[in-house]
Amino acid sequence: NKKTPITIDDKEYLFEDLTGEQQVIVNHISDLQRKIHSSEFNLQQLSFGKEAFINALKESLESE
Repeated sequence: NKKTPITIDDKEYLFEDLTGEQQVIVNHISDLQRKIHSSEFNLQQLSFGKEAFINALKESLESE
């Protein structure tokens, strides 16, 4: 079986060698990191969409 290395403060640990509680904490950290990346991606989309609507409104107002 291949063990999963994780690095914390430049020190490597094997996930399978951690206690059950430590493994749960690592899983929470991983899940939170995925959620942070997803939120950042969604924020980029929302910001771009908002700017597109602002530009559309400006163009509409200028054409009147």
